[in-house]
Amino acid sequence: MPKVLLLGGTTEASALAGLLAGSGVDTTLSYAGRTASPRAQPVPVRVGGFGGADGLADWLRENRVTHLIDATHPFAATMSANAVAAARLAGTPLIALTRPAWAPQQGDRWSHVADVGAAVSGLAGPARRIMLALGRMHVAEFVAQPQHHYLLRFVDAPEAAPPLPHHSLVVDRGPFTVEGDIRLMREHAIEVVVCKNAGGTGAQAKLAAARELGLPVMMIDRPAIPERHEVHDPADVLQWLDHAAASIAERGV
Repeated sequence: MPKVLLLGGTTEASALAGLLAGSGVDTTLSYAGRTASPRAQPVPVRVGGFGGADGLADWLRENRVTHLIDATHPFAATMSANAVAAARLAGTPLIALTRPAWAPQQGDRWSHVADVGAAVSGLAGPARRIMLALGRMHVAEFVAQPQHHYLLRFVDAPEAAPPLPHHSLVVDRGPFTVEGDIRLMREHAIEVVVCKNAGGTGAQAKLAAARELGLPVMMIDRPAIPERHEVHDPADVLQWLDHAAASIAERGV
């Protein structure tokens, strides 16, 4: 049977962990450690980094991992690049479980920016009320535009207050509903939504809510990631592993 390292932290990774556990696949789920209270998982969990691509390759070898699955967030570009490099160094087959990117629909008012820095620059101008739907990692960068009032939504309560001089903080865990996000945006008189093109359904409600309210959305495009084998359905990962297990059995390994 394959021995799998699953790089997680997403809804898709949790769903895949359940399928792997149900199929009896020896799996370790790895978290980066940014969420203080991750959901309970049906497989063993490790938390923390590996020390770059070389450290991850060493971990794969030392733990006799036969297959590496990258189901990290689409914006975890460094981790995904390290996974590609480590898989090559260790000779470990790699597959990525990814979410299709969001695409604008009729009625959307999207503008695209390349990265968080471009989003910060794009907010220059008069004070507005901004829903900053980026989690907590990049909040400090928006100090460069202190004139706005920012609505923040975090999974965990922060240990220290966000550095933005004008902000409101909501601590909540998705998936969210369109009705709930419409209500939230109205309560805070939001004028602009800033978000990453994360894809998936868990955080899509804010886009439908912005469309319903006629609000502009500043969409941060996904970062470039080295070429790799990608699928969008957890069942396709299981099929990939089944083929791998059959190949191993044929070779008598």
